[in-house]
Amino acid sequence: MSKLTGKIALVTGSGRGIGRAIAIAFAKEGADLILAARTAEQLDAVAEEIRALGRNVLSVPTDVTNRQSVDALSEKVRGEFDRLDILVNNAGGGIERNSILDSNPDPWIETIAVNCISAYLVSHALLPLMIDSGGGRVINVGSGMGHRPRAGNSAYNVGKAGMWMFTRCLAEEVWENNITVNELIPGPVATHLTGDRMRVGGPPPFAPSEVVKAPEDVVPLALFLATQPDGGPTAQTFSLTRRPI
Repeated sequence: MSKLTGKIALVTGSGRGIGRAIAIAFAKEGADLILAARTAEQLDAVAEEIRALGRNVLSVPTDVTNRQSVDALSEKVRGEFDRLDILVNNAGGGIERNSILDSNPDPWIETIAVNCISAYLVSHALLPLMIDSGGGRVINVGSGMGHRPRAGNSAYNVGKAGMWMFTRCLAEEVWENNITVNELIPGPVATHLTGDRMRVGGPPPFAPSEVVKAPEDVVPLALFLATQPDGGPTAQTFSLTRRPI
């Protein structure tokens, strides 16, 4: 039996990058998947890969920063499945990379929304289904930048800091429902957002001790967190970085 046989998992930001890698890996381990991201074409491509593995998949184009869009996602999930076992809040990214005084308020606020508020909206909408399922695992994809200040990148750092604190607060509220909530920090990963600055196997420009990973390199830690037994760790940060966070 595969590690996730009989489980239902929802992965946000699953059209590409880390979210895609986690979704496909979960399917290979026997889970049925719910895919949520903005771009329908990307979701459809990932859904086809998962169907080819013999798993059921629901693909829902969703803006996870928009409450109405997330509510629509929740309704479609409940219409297709009667349970939810794993939630991976993976959607994120850095849009505004200027100093605070030189920043544009609109993309600054958008960056906060996609890196933190999205996790709140999705969790708020779907945790009741997980509770009704008897419990589950929430994995919030964070960043070491959410644990330390950095000039010129405040929007991303603040957004991920919010994700870190959201993880800890939520864990305190749902442990009695047999739900664990943990933060996964991938460290530097070459994706569509970072590919112009990072090369897999090399160091990133900001930390010579680090080794840039491919999205698939994040999968083992995600599987570890998804398969922890009842009573396993919660409110914790698990990191693949090669420097203090």
